[in-house]
Amino acid sequence: MTHKQLAEFFVEQRVLEPSQAEDVLSEAELNGKTIAQAMMDGGFIDEAGFYQTIANGLVTDFIDVTERDIAPEILHLIPSGLARLHGALPIEMSGSTLRVALVDPFDLHTAEDLRFALGQDIQVVVSPPEQIEELIKQYYGTDTTSMEDVLKQLGEAGELLQLRETDGDAAVEAEANTTPIIRFVDLVLYHAIQDRASDIHFEPFENEFKIRYRVDGALYEMSPPPRHLALPVISRVKVMANMNIAERRLPQDGRIQKNIAGRNVDLRVSTLPTQYGESLVLRVLDRSIVNLDLEALGMPDYIFNFLLEMIERPNGIFIATGPTGSGKTTTLYSCLRRINTIDSKLITVEEPVEYDLEGIVQVPVNEGIGLTFARALRSFLRQDPDRIMVGETNDYCAASAGNAARRMNRATRSWRNWGFPGRILATNNSFTAKAATPATIRATKDEKEFTSF
Repeated sequence: MTHKQLAEFFVEQRVLEPSQAEDVLSEAELNGKTIAQAMMDGGFIDEAGFYQTIANGLVTDFIDVTERDIAPEILHLIPSGLARLHGALPIEMSGSTLRVALVDPFDLHTAEDLRFALGQDIQVVVSPPEQIEELIKQYYGTDTTSMEDVLKQLGEAGELLQLRETDGDAAVEAEANTTPIIRFVDLVLYHAIQDRASDIHFEPFENEFKIRYRVDGALYEMSPPPRHLALPVISRVKVMANMNIAERRLPQDGRIQKNIAGRNVDLRVSTLPTQYGESLVLRVLDRSIVNLDLEALGMPDYIFNFLLEMIERPNGIFIATGPTGSGKTTTLYSCLRRINTIDSKLITVEEPVEYDLEGIVQVPVNEGIGLTFARALRSFLRQDPDRIMVGETNDYCAASAGNAARRMNRATRSWRNWGFPGRILATNNSFTAKAATPATIRATKDEKEFTSF
């Protein structure tokens, strides 16, 4: 659950007034606090009251897990890998139902995943997340389940997972929801998130099935699973993203929101039909490790000062370019956050909206219904914005954005993936200047050049 959603929850529970919720959100954002810390520091509630309110709202119990002795047979009900992955601590059995404390008790998907993986009814209870994480370390240790152990379990499943492209949709979905496949996919996600991967690639080839993930721009390969697992594994991810598992001939896009290793992670899913099956890529958006603060991007002073001057100008075009992972999104969102003031209207068009920014109108592209970048830009003219951001630009969209900026006498922000080191390009009338993005800071003052636009 996001900070904004949690603050709105406490407004609904009549613990906060809307104005107080805004103050709490500002405190949490500016000082890097959790909502719980911001509310307690502001004197709105104490710790026990905070978690008791959540429990009341979810119609469950608040339990101080530090006062419980959890029996070994209860701990064995959730394997260590699943416990760490989902931030889940088993507390006790209540009849045939296992009571589990989750780091994020609002995450219904995690409870459903546990129910599938364990084959048991789950009741979520509320406890302070720090206590849950500490006891998971205490009871389960710090070593994660190895990929080799899970692959061994998959090998033991053997013939049960021999799916073919021609098998029916019901058979594919059934195998995608089997316990070995669920555990394998969860473990892949866990390792990738722990290593701070930006992308996860599932790639079927003629005789092998590769799983790779990108960290700091470089791809690393995981232990490869057997080739015949490609279809159930990829189908499992599509099920998690609410995608059509029966459609394997056309590209699809989806989204997964999941609590992984105690962190709320947004996964953007894209499939592409290939000669040997669907290639699937997950784009990882881990808000817990992204600091949308220009001062934290590590720019040299002269680039930082020049960038501040550019983004404060009332008109012109500002373009961030560079390869995947070079810092385009972080740079532009940090710039937007910097200039997001009460006296300016900011509108963005993105595919997808990667981070929710308070006070900014964000428009997601939906080509299925004809809402393209170009169409959104034409509509922006009638919304009286002070600044706009275009998530991606091809030649037509770039021209449209520039034309719109000139007609409105407004500033335009955009980013683009080009095959050379990432650069920020800011233009204003006849002035052009180049400087590096945070991931590839190589620019010098001599790189500034004056040209006619």
